[in-house]
Amino acid sequence: MSPEVEDNIPGDIGLCQVEVGILSEEDASGVARPLVPVPGDGAAAGAGYDGLGGGPSQTHSLSLAPAGATALPVVERETWARQMDFIMSCVGFAVGLGNVWRFPYLCYKNGGGVFLIPYMLIVFIGGIPVFFLEIALGQFMKQGGVSAWNIAPLFKGLGLASMVIVFFCNTYYIMILVWGLYFLLHSFTTPLPWATCGHPWNTPNCTQDFRRACHNRSALPAPLSSPDPSALSSLVSSSSSSSASLLNLSSGLLPFNGSCAELEGMRSPVIEFWERKVLRLSGGLDEVGDISYQMVLCLIATWVIVYFCIWKGVKSTGKVVYFTAIFPYLVLVVLLAHGVTLPGALDGIVYYLKPDWSKLGEAQVWIDAGTQIFFSYAIGLGALTALGSYNRFHNNCYQDAFVLALINSGTSFFAGFVVFSVLGFMAAEQGVDISKVAESGPGLAFIAYPKAVTLMPLAPLWAALFFFMLLVLGLDSQFVGVEGLITGIMDMLPPKSALGSLRREVVVAICCVTCFIVDLSMVTEGGMYVFQLFDYYSASGITLLWQAFWECVVVAWVYGADRFMDDVARMIGYRPLPYMKWCWSYITPLVCVGVFFFHVVNYKPLTYNSVYTYPWWGEALGWCLALSSMLCIPVTVLYKLLRCKGSFHERWQHLNTPVWGRHHLEYLAPESQDKLLPPAGPSKNTLLFESVI
Repeated sequence: MSPEVEDNIPGDIGLCQVEVGILSEEDASGVARPLVPVPGDGAAAGAGYDGLGGGPSQTHSLSLAPAGATALPVVERETWARQMDFIMSCVGFAVGLGNVWRFPYLCYKNGGGVFLIPYMLIVFIGGIPVFFLEIALGQFMKQGGVSAWNIAPLFKGLGLASMVIVFFCNTYYIMILVWGLYFLLHSFTTPLPWATCGHPWNTPNCTQDFRRACHNRSALPAPLSSPDPSALSSLVSSSSSSSASLLNLSSGLLPFNGSCAELEGMRSPVIEFWERKVLRLSGGLDEVGDISYQMVLCLIATWVIVYFCIWKGVKSTGKVVYFTAIFPYLVLVVLLAHGVTLPGALDGIVYYLKPDWSKLGEAQVWIDAGTQIFFSYAIGLGALTALGSYNRFHNNCYQDAFVLALINSGTSFFAGFVVFSVLGFMAAEQGVDISKVAESGPGLAFIAYPKAVTLMPLAPLWAALFFFMLLVLGLDSQFVGVEGLITGIMDMLPPKSALGSLRREVVVAICCVTCFIVDLSMVTEGGMYVFQLFDYYSASGITLLWQAFWECVVVAWVYGADRFMDDVARMIGYRPLPYMKWCWSYITPLVCVGVFFFHVVNYKPLTYNSVYTYPWWGEALGWCLALSSMLCIPVTVLYKLLRCKGSFHERWQHLNTPVWGRHHLEYLAPESQDKLLPPAGPSKNTLLFESVI
């Protein structure tokens, strides 16, 4: 946060300095200092700004340089080479792993086709309005996730909060790509390493055929309902990862039609490959263990790919996303064409869509719909604002928001057919109900689907295709997220300082190396517990809903919903539907508050596989991750208010006066410029333009 100084303002109002503003003046000593816009009775900063919006009416007068004034060199902001580059980047970022491995599971769990009713309703009253708000804000302010909130400088903590969240996301999300790359590299062998037992990482409890193992032990006297604790203890001690063995007895990942297999702790080779070879899972968060150097190599390779995708800015990013955004769709089509030919596929698809109307009366169904939308639309991360800031000023971002929402939700729905056609086949092959094999998240990507692949002909081909799609699908979300972080940092760097002179390539390298160092904690034997801490707390539903709520409140009630609608109209040539204004002002904040409090009231301590409970200090660390972003907003507001002088009303009025950029003055209507420009005449001060910080 930039330092604030006191200026002597006419009327004896002590006001703090706006973050280095766009307009500055040079006094006789030749030292440039910011020119603070003063709330008063002067003309508004743009057409239609007088008395608009739900928030306080804000008027201010700006002075521009007279003829012959010297202007500081202003670096023109980079723009997309083609508008399709922006569309593809948003598709690549918003359409990610959650569309493939979470939405289909939620759909079947929450009533099949009935789930689409609350899902589509919240898309239109929550997802699209906030999605459009973030893109339009970036396009209008021409700044990244932090500096874009110069539209209401008092709430610049919103930008800082989004930077913290996206930093955490970039740090832990890449681990999914690392695991996918590891599986991909092991997919070129026959048989697949997770298809059979007998490997060094397998235990004596590993079996490939649960039904046969169960028949061979059908004479066991112990009933399932009361397993012998001593038997379980001996089983746990026989494994090198004691807690991991116990976890798998109740994880639901061994749901094969044989209770004796569960009783004896028989384990699938795919689970043992995942936990004992890939994760090398330890007993808990306090057992860090050794670093896996194979995983470190995969981690390095993944970060190198990300770096070279974004190091040159949107010009290079816009080219890469054409492949990373389109290729997963081609693979999904191929996988669906193959999946529907498998026995049992139709049963899986019916199970996916079969409506259960009673689910509409359950609150959890609506909460799942809201949470999924905020996750899958990548709201609150600041990356959409950064992508929008590279648009042309007159780009129709309103139309883009609806197109992107349709693509995002359509992809989720389509992916369900791909996933459940394979799960139906897997259930038919094993002779169990499909509910026993339905999984979401990493359980689907790294256990259920790899197991299904082993049952197919040409297993290595389908395994390689699936994991390559998984890698590409997550890769564009990763590097666009890093791009959002880089854009925010570059916009915050003082332009005339040593930091401001750093080349973009250096800043990108510093960010990637910093994230890589944090990631080293996740490639240890206890790394999965660290990963789950980040996933559960740092970018949870609570933090994203908190962020989305304040974004709507600040735009609708502090800056003004009508005022922002006028700004959008200035960009796209017409006003959006009034429902957007009502969503920002009332409906979306209420949805955010409702889902937020549901999460808080129903909060449960973090566990791994429902058996290992995190220690108190692990939970405390998790809440520190969550609060590190959530507290940015109130702390920044209090800091700015306390640093300013004057009455509360004067501080509020001044700190919510927008700091405009050069492009705002260029696009004002001629009659509005007449209001802004003072009569030509001699001036003892020379006014200079600087970038918006």
